[in-house]
Amino acid sequence: MANHKSSVKRIRQTKMRTLHNKYYAKTMRNAVRKLRSLADKEEALKLYPVVQAMLDKLAKVNIIHANKAANIKSGLAQHISKLG
Repeated sequence: MANHKSSVKRIRQTKMRTLHNKYYAKTMRNAVRKLRSLADKEEALKLYPVVQAMLDKLAKVNIIHANKAANIKSGLAQHISKLG
């Protein structure tokens, strides 16, 4: 167990921040999964800017790495272009 007040507080803050980050990362993963499961190109094109903005925001606040966001966006763009 932590011996200092400050370390106890840091542990509390870390738990809350971890929960916060997990929620947003999971929400992002679900949105990406939903977009990849779409078979209609028009629907996918409507949803893509929303997912793209979500990825950019998460990368901006370091919940996910910027390169990971770029890779996911690129993969989604390729997926959408292949839809018929």
